[in-house]
Amino acid sequence: MEENCVMNTYGRYDVTFEKGLGCKIYDTDGHEYMDFVSGVAVNCLGHSHPAIINAITSQSSKLIHSSNYYWNTTHKLLAKKLIDNCDHSKVFFCNSGAESVETALKIARKYGTLKDTEGKNVFIYMDSSFHGRTMGALSVTGQEKYQKDFRPLIEGTREVKFNNVEDLKKNFDEKVCGIIIEPIQGEGGINIASVDFLEEARKLCDKYDALLIFDEVQCGMGRLGSLFAYKKFSIIPDVICIAKALGGGFPIGATITNVKASTALVPGDHGSTFGGNPLGCAVGVAVLTELVDGGVIDKIEDKSIYIRERLLKIKEKYDVIDEIKGLGLLIGISIKTDTKKFCKACFDKKLLVIAAGNNVVRLLPPLNVTKLEIDEALDILEVVISES
Repeated sequence: MEENCVMNTYGRYDVTFEKGLGCKIYDTDGHEYMDFVSGVAVNCLGHSHPAIINAITSQSSKLIHSSNYYWNTTHKLLAKKLIDNCDHSKVFFCNSGAESVETALKIARKYGTLKDTEGKNVFIYMDSSFHGRTMGALSVTGQEKYQKDFRPLIEGTREVKFNNVEDLKKNFDEKVCGIIIEPIQGEGGINIASVDFLEEARKLCDKYDALLIFDEVQCGMGRLGSLFAYKKFSIIPDVICIAKALGGGFPIGATITNVKASTALVPGDHGSTFGGNPLGCAVGVAVLTELVDGGVIDKIEDKSIYIRERLLKIKEKYDVIDEIKGLGLLIGISIKTDTKKFCKACFDKKLLVIAAGNNVVRLLPPLNVTKLEIDEALDILEVVISES
């Protein structure tokens, strides 16, 4: 009866989860699963982490929501915590990754309008990219399967081949107001941007006075081994989109800008009813404190090496894996078999993984996952591979 009340927008597995602890999640029948999806890179501290529980409990007894007509304490604390850990100066808070991208697009359009009211309004985006399902984010998503049933999308966009410097140069001119790039394409197949490509994007943005936007919604907030993904590439964007792991499970997103980009929007240009609410920001502060001050991020590289070495040994034993992809704890396994069936086989053996692109399986463990938990998950994965 309850299922009939929910709109049919997801291809769900036949399971209902009711609780979780750390890397484990439990269904209503009491079955235990290893969770290497983490809410699609959201649950960076796993399930039911004490820091998140304490933040929600404490803040909810004080103030849950006021309005952005007024300041609130945790709003200021989270903004400062973010700015203290990047090369930027301003934050806009929202509720999700798609909203963060929408904010970035509006900033770039307004920036272009202020520079040239006659037509500096074009966005460049990458093929195989994914930026969200709202109309603006969808318009700069380079996958036709997500776009085709929702046209016409917003005008003034140009698709460029990912990591193709010549194609980027060919499509860049004075009409471009912004270019949006995922440093690592998550949904598109765990494709890593080359440093040469990002450097060229930075040079072209400087030459034509356009904004460089990094979508770090999936690859940011520690997942690559630095709080912000751009630091792994040594290319500083003008705008950063974050969400997912920022709240560790609580819905919160943010758009972070440098001084140049922040001057575009003025009161009345943009807003968010729930963005920057005291409860969400209190959770964000707790999450960042664990990730940065608690040393969680400092251990990610070691865990990444551990996983990759184990996966390479599995690859040598079985002719199923083509390639191990990704950085940090954003790991892709390119396989020669059907990814949907592979993920279902993992699910049947109580391991949660998720597909990406056409032939890639994503591993997205909590950032505080232990090596024992990694072994437990990869033992299941190896059994599925051996049977594929």
